[in-house]
Amino acid sequence: MFHFESNSQPKMLILYASYGDGHLQVARALRSSMEELGNFRTVMIDLMAESHPWLNEVTRRFYQKSYTNMPSLYGWMYDFTKPMKHDSWFGGLLHSFGKDKIKRILLAEQPDIVVHTFPSFALPELKRSNGFHPPSYAVITDFDLHCRWVHPSIDRYYVATEDLKQELTKLGIPNQAVQVTGIPLKRGFRAAAPSSELYHRYNLNPNKPIILIMAGAQGVMPDAALICSMLLADANVQVVLVCGRNVPLKNAIQQLFQHHSGKSRLCVLGYVDAIHELMSLSDCLVTKPGGVTLSEGITAGLPLFIYRPVPGQEKQNAQYLAAKGAATISYEAAELTGQILKLVHDPLRLTNSKLSIKQLPSSQMAADSIILDILSNIRIIEKASTL
Repeated sequence: MFHFESNSQPKMLILYASYGDGHLQVARALRSSMEELGNFRTVMIDLMAESHPWLNEVTRRFYQKSYTNMPSLYGWMYDFTKPMKHDSWFGGLLHSFGKDKIKRILLAEQPDIVVHTFPSFALPELKRSNGFHPPSYAVITDFDLHCRWVHPSIDRYYVATEDLKQELTKLGIPNQAVQVTGIPLKRGFRAAAPSSELYHRYNLNPNKPIILIMAGAQGVMPDAALICSMLLADANVQVVLVCGRNVPLKNAIQQLFQHHSGKSRLCVLGYVDAIHELMSLSDCLVTKPGGVTLSEGITAGLPLFIYRPVPGQEKQNAQYLAAKGAATISYEAAELTGQILKLVHDPLRLTNSKLSIKQLPSSQMAADSIILDILSNIRIIEKASTL
């Protein structure tokens, strides 16, 4: 694998956002891939938070509240803005946030590469109007395409599926400017495998099916306690519930199940960084349908169960994977638990479900593929500039 010479390491600037956890996770995965090549010149910036901290906090809270308390409002906004164009009034407004800040960042950091893991394209807008130079790349973090991602000044896109590539090309993005790589994941997914040490670490029995439930980074999955109780009524399964950063949820579940007959088969955890370990042990995954988590499940080869997807990109993600036979969508706890138990106790059904998952692109090497492609492109640009 190519390694940088110490005197020729390009600097990479990654622009992300704190609306959800996935954009930051993808940024970290890309930085890690650069560092494995010996390049430690990556700068990560939450552009909206840096340029408009008050507005960022207000919009971030609105996103979280509308997403959990008013999902129909969030879904309406997502669908209403989905076909917008970069040069429309609203598109121009969204991409204008951070223009002054990005000018100062470019002057201070002098990056050779700019990567976007969130569609806030202040830099491409500057390139379009003022000829600003660093090549810009975009890593789309969902299985659904919102037109906020579509901008003619992005030099290359990295997407999860061939279907996304086709959507972009239909909207005028050149075919050669879109690469199907998968969504970048943390490095642990490259070599995740079950082991007796891992079963012991999480106090799990390798001889009973393990159902992994991920309530999201903020722990907002509804009916978590009810779902656990209904699953644990089956004495032949184990449940791992990951509550994310929702400490009250974690404490409430532990309190509720302290005298439950299935307590010994329930593992309740907070935020888990090494989620690849748990996925390697599990037989299926129940999750909110964020792009990164779904990619993790697909890469781990896990049948996916999606509970009450909210309108917007997550519902679109869920419907896309359900159409591919890789996910099951449920809206009632009894329906969900019945589908899970039917799967884990039917070897043929479980095998067929895993085969459907394998038909989807794995994201195991996505970060490395993206970084190597970007660096190859940089070398081409450098050679061209010397001719």
